[in-house]
Amino acid sequence: MQNKIVVAITGASGSVYAKVLLDTLMQLQNQWQELSIVMSNNAKEVWQTELGNDNYKNYPVQYFDKHNFNAPFASGSAQYNIMIVAPCSMGTLGRIASGVSDDLITRAADVILKERRKLILMVRETPYNLIHIKNMETITLAGGIICPATPSFYSLPKTFEELAATVVDRILDLAGLDISTFRWGK
Repeated sequence: MQNKIVVAITGASGSVYAKVLLDTLMQLQNQWQELSIVMSNNAKEVWQTELGNDNYKNYPVQYFDKHNFNAPFASGSAQYNIMIVAPCSMGTLGRIASGVSDDLITRAADVILKERRKLILMVRETPYNLIHIKNMETITLAGGIICPATPSFYSLPKTFEELAATVVDRILDLAGLDISTFRWGK
């Protein structure tokens, strides 16, 4: 089965991560059958603020409103096998950890967890408080993967996008996609 991927973008700072993720997924089209995007309203505003454009609209994929519970990935029967939330706000993290499916992002995460598929949350906050840590623990115990937006530097990134790619590449590795990236010791 080819991958069916949903990317959720929330209003946490770090739109460059979402942009680099989508750009990279466009280069990996041979590894997915379906790619869907759902964004919060705050995510659209943060993207505009941080990147100065609304280019998130330009990717040739399916877009779903965050209140559209008729989206295919709102049900396990659609067999989406990967969900990446990048960046993931602490509010979204908390709602997922509590099982509150009040929008399409949290419903899709609930579906991915209940179906025992890959949920990867790229959290973007610092520092963490104890509530954040306990919510991350809850999601980890439920089968999700917490991947903080912590870039690496050993590949000597020169731009913000190259720096963001160090995290995005890690996420795509966790998702099981075949990517070409810097590998330590090689």
